[in-house]
Amino acid sequence: MPRIVTLTLNPSVDKSTTANHIIPDQKLRCEKPKFEPGGGGINVSRALRRLRTDSVAVFPVGGPSGLLLRQLLSQEEIEQRPIETEGWTRENFIVVDASTGQQYRFGMPGAALRPEEQQQVINALLELGERPDFLVISGSLPPGVEPELLVKIARAAREMGVKVVVDTSGPALLALLEAGVYLAKPNVGELSKMAGVEELDSEAIAGAAHQLVADGKCEIVVVSMGPQGACVVSAEGADYVPAPSVKKRSTVGAGDSMVAGLVYALSEGRTLRETARFGVACGTAATMNPGTELFKKADVDKLYQWLLQTMPAQV
Repeated sequence: MPRIVTLTLNPSVDKSTTANHIIPDQKLRCEKPKFEPGGGGINVSRALRRLRTDSVAVFPVGGPSGLLLRQLLSQEEIEQRPIETEGWTRENFIVVDASTGQQYRFGMPGAALRPEEQQQVINALLELGERPDFLVISGSLPPGVEPELLVKIARAAREMGVKVVVDTSGPALLALLEAGVYLAKPNVGELSKMAGVEELDSEAIAGAAHQLVADGKCEIVVVSMGPQGACVVSAEGADYVPAPSVKKRSTVGAGDSMVAGLVYALSEGRTLRETARFGVACGTAATMNPGTELFKKADVDKLYQWLLQTMPAQV
């Protein structure tokens, strides 16, 4: 079985709840909170588990909140390689206003990673034993971490023949693309910035993504277009995959679910056409559940079959 490793440098414990009305200056009565693991790569590992595929989650962790994060991941049977840190693992907060259905997401900053802790992250990856087929680098950078750390990790992985998949933003994304990766998943806004324009239409999205491939920055670009789906570009061409229309309950984890679907399909040797549709199916299915619940596999399978039958590849 192909081995998949996820790296999350800024993990979190996500707390979600519901209030009848969100009103300023009032004491709000909330439902019992739900605690779930969070952070880009960790959510990818959680989503892969729902697809009945194992992965190894590598992440720094500290304090009581860090202990809770490890317990939550153990409950989901996620294989872990935690790096103990002095700083506490961050906690995020999500509240849904039941009267409107609107979701409020409060993201907290992570604790700084000291230089020796950053080296321990590299050591943890090197000490995994069997070489993985895929390394997923996903999520934001915590304070004290420069993009060069990710570049060092990505280059070392490439030299070992590991396919590096990245889902991050800002300077970290730019640095990783300069280093060269296998697959990148920018959103339209991030791609626009790289192209040096304010906005990209559908045709321009494919052109900008093609340029990344032509420049050798990645082999596959998956441009996340939110409710419009995704545009998948490789040397073979471009493929637009519209997102199926579903009743959305939460967008938390949708992007991570898409990444998990893409990596899962690639690890199974599926075609790029199938991979694109499976990724969109996973991302869309995640929006059908509340909080940070990610997706149900039955929903993914149904949406995937619908996409295969009704959305032929466009190249």
